[in-house]
Amino acid sequence: MAPKRPNGAGAFPIAVENPVPTPPDPDSLYAALDLGTNSCRMLIAQPKGSQFHVIDSFSKSVQLGHGLESSGRLSRASMGRTVGAMRICMQKIRRHGVTRMRLVATEACRRATNAGQFIQQVRRETGLRLEIIEPEEEARLAVISCAPLVSTRTDQLLVVDIGGGSTELVWIDLTKVPRLDRPKAIMRLHSGFKQETGPFPVAKVVDWISVPLGVATLRDQFRDVEDDSARFALMSWFFEENLAEFAPYASEQVREGFQIIGTSGTVTTVAASHLGLRRYDRTKVDGLRMTSDQIDTVIRDYLSLGPEGRRNDPRIGKDRQALIMSGAAILQALMRLWPTDRLSVADRGLREGLLYAQMSADGVLEDGPY
Repeated sequence: MAPKRPNGAGAFPIAVENPVPTPPDPDSLYAALDLGTNSCRMLIAQPKGSQFHVIDSFSKSVQLGHGLESSGRLSRASMGRTVGAMRICMQKIRRHGVTRMRLVATEACRRATNAGQFIQQVRRETGLRLEIIEPEEEARLAVISCAPLVSTRTDQLLVVDIGGGSTELVWIDLTKVPRLDRPKAIMRLHSGFKQETGPFPVAKVVDWISVPLGVATLRDQFRDVEDDSARFALMSWFFEENLAEFAPYASEQVREGFQIIGTSGTVTTVAASHLGLRRYDRTKVDGLRMTSDQIDTVIRDYLSLGPEGRRNDPRIGKDRQALIMSGAAILQALMRLWPTDRLSVADRGLREGLLYAQMSADGVLEDGPY
């Protein structure tokens, strides 16, 4: 028996498969890798208008700086874990045919006496060339990654990047920049903090500091304090003491038009906890505004949970639970010094800064709103 045809149809409908999307041109792709004290993270992206589109990514906790505080060296186990992660990054870079890239290492490699040996091992086993960057460049790249989050109403901007081994703070005066140009003025810092007068309005970097205390190094310094609350308080006050040489230290300098942008796993985790997210959602976290009181509420909740409760809290996550209180101690110190109703949460950082800097230098980003 012949199969029935559809009503009014002369033939069976033909199933058309969705066309396979055309892969991006490798010549348009850029890679950026950030190897920190705790994590190895990479993005592969292509320029799109005034921003970029992420093609592939990688993130893994490698704990490169584990034991560095006591030995001054990168351990064999830490280097092995990190080389394994770098090997995956190399495979992704080759798979996409990326030729434009910048792969950087930060505080752990700056401090380790055997960092040169480690860099050679990475090159020998993966073919990737790691570059150890100075604190100023790390701070600058973190700042330009946050340009899209700068409000046109911001006169004074503090960008804080809480890393695994260090924390960078940059204070920027935008009062001489027309309001609509302020995000773009931040982007132009890709060529350095000391900007010469030119055809474009200039964002003035008032001061910057790199404190050699991040979530991993601060935790390690107070690991022997058994009481959870006492350890937290000591970490927070110790971090604040290390900010004494930062020029805008006094909170009296904070006035109307002040904005803090916080970029780190600590800040995004606190934001996710504030929102009650059991599964992390970048679209809800990146750009979120939080007040000092909201941040304090989350931190007090973390303290009330205790170590065991934090380990089992899905809002914090297994990778972050061992580091969240040292990060929260840093964040609390900042809120004590500069209380604000305008802390912007940035799920972005060094990798995005590296991409923006490369693309800006090549002139492949459109001049538009960020």
